[in-house]
Amino acid sequence: MDILILAIMVLLGLYMAWNIGANDVANSMADAVGSRALTVKQAVIAAGICEFAGAVLVGSHVTDTIRKGIVDPSALASMPGMLEGEPAALLVIGMSAALLSAALWLNFATWTSMPVSTTHSIVGAVAGFGIVAAGIGSVNWGKIGQIVASWFISPFAGGLMAFIIFKIISKMILGQEQPTKAAIKVTPYIVFFLAMVVTLATIYKGFKHVLKGVDWLTDTHTLLIAVVISVVSTIISRIHVTKKLGGKDSLPLAQQLELVEQVYVPLVIVSSCAVAFAHGANDVANSVGPLAAVANILKTGTVEMKVPVPLWILVLGGGGIVLGLGTYGYRVMATVGTKITEITPTRGVAADIAATATVLICTRMKLPVSTTHTLVGAIMGIGLARGLSGIDSRIAKKIFKSWLITVPAAAIVCIILFLLGRAFLLDFVRELVLAARAG
Repeated sequence: MDILILAIMVLLGLYMAWNIGANDVANSMADAVGSRALTVKQAVIAAGICEFAGAVLVGSHVTDTIRKGIVDPSALASMPGMLEGEPAALLVIGMSAALLSAALWLNFATWTSMPVSTTHSIVGAVAGFGIVAAGIGSVNWGKIGQIVASWFISPFAGGLMAFIIFKIISKMILGQEQPTKAAIKVTPYIVFFLAMVVTLATIYKGFKHVLKGVDWLTDTHTLLIAVVISVVSTIISRIHVTKKLGGKDSLPLAQQLELVEQVYVPLVIVSSCAVAFAHGANDVANSVGPLAAVANILKTGTVEMKVPVPLWILVLGGGGIVLGLGTYGYRVMATVGTKITEITPTRGVAADIAATATVLICTRMKLPVSTTHTLVGAIMGIGLARGLSGIDSRIAKKIFKSWLITVPAAAIVCIILFLLGRAFLLDFVRELVLAARAG
C-alpha cells in the first residue's frame, strides 16, 4: 500500500513540475521570444534542454525536508498527545497537501497568464500546513519576513540594474550617429560583463551542487575561470561584430540600428539559456523536494531535516518541467515577453544580464529572491528607460497583485487540503509509517 501512496506523490510531483515549466520556466525565455530572437517553438526546445540539464545534472541532490526551513519538523514531534508514527504521518499528509496546493495555485496563475514565484507558492503552502499542524509558533516568521521583503527588493534591484545597463547601451551605441561603428567598440565590453555574470551564475547557482567536495574550486579560482572565459568571449565577439558591422557606418541610420540588433540576437539567446539552466538546477527542488521527503519517510519511517534525492526523482522533476513548458508555457511567455513592454535583442540582453546578476548577488548574500520577480522587474526597468509610457501599467498592476496574494493563497488552499487529509487519511498513513519502521 505504501507503493500506492508513493505513486500518488509521484503524480503530484509531476503535476507540480509541469506547472513550474508552464509558469516559471517560461520567464527565462521570455526575452528571447519577445525580441524575436527565437520563435516560441525554438524557445521551448532550447529551454527544455537547458532546464532538463540543469535539473538532472546539477539539481540539488540533497534537499531540505521542509522547503526553505519554513517549518521545523521537531515541532510536530514535540506536540502533546502524539501517537507513535503520527508526526511522520502528518508530515506525509502535509507535504502532499503543500505540493498539490502550490501546483493548483501555479496552474491558476498560468491560466490567467500571470508570472508568479514557484518558490513563494511552495513556501506559502508549507507555512499553511505548519500553522494548522503544529501551531503558529512552528513557522519561521523570520524567513517569511525575508520572502515578503524580496517582493520589493528583487524587482527593484533587477529593474534598476536593467535601467542603467540599457541606458548605457542607448547612449553609447543606439544613440550615436554611427551605431554600427559604436557597436564594434562597445559590444565586446558588454560581452565581457555578460560572460562573467553567466559563468559565475552557472557555477554558483548550478554546479555548486555537484562540485561541493572539490577543494580547488574556491571563490578566487571561480572568479579566475570566469575572467578567462570572459576574455575569450570578448575576443571572439570583437571578431564577429567587426565582421558583421565593419564598413556599414555609411548606411542609413535605420539600417544600421537593425544590423546592431541582429548582432545582439546570439547574446540574448545565450543569456536566456543560462537563466533556464540555472533555474532548472535551483528550482527543481520545489517540485521534487516534498516528494523526496515523503519517499524517505515511507522507506525509513523517520523524519529527517535533509534527505537524499534519487536520480529518478530528479529526472521526473526535469521531465515534468520540460513537459509543462512545451504544453502550456506560451501563455506566461507571451505576457512577460510581449505585454509588459516592447523587447528588442539589445533590451533583452540588458534585462537578462540585470536579472542574472541580481539573483547571483542576492544568492551570495543569502537573500531569498525569486528569479521570476527579478526578471519581470528587469523588463519593467527596460520599459521605464524609455519613459513611463514604455510599460503597460495595467499589466504591471495585475502582475504585482498576483505576487502579493501568492503566499496567502497557497497557504489557504494547503490548510483546507491538509485538514481533509488529516481527517480521512491519518490512521492509514500512520500504519504505513509504523510498517516501514518495523521493516
